[in-house]
Amino acid sequence: MQRVVPGADFTGLDPGVSLRDTFEMDSLDFLEFVEALAELSGRELTEDDYPTLVTWDGCAARLVGEAHTSAQGRSG
Repeated sequence: MQRVVPGADFTGLDPGVSLRDTFEMDSLDFLEFVEALAELSGRELTEDDYPTLVTWDGCAARLVGEAHTSAQGRSG
């Protein structure tokens, strides 16, 4: 997030609140955030994911959910 919104203060950040609103990200900032998240996580993230990725809770659910599904596919 620091790469997209330099100087962002994460103190007391509610994980269920919109990151776009909290950090006043415009569409390009949000796209850069999603690209950075995809790069760092090694996951493919598409426009369909944008509504989920607007909060930290959503980001975690999307990334952990995909990891869980991938693990089940390998073991089942």
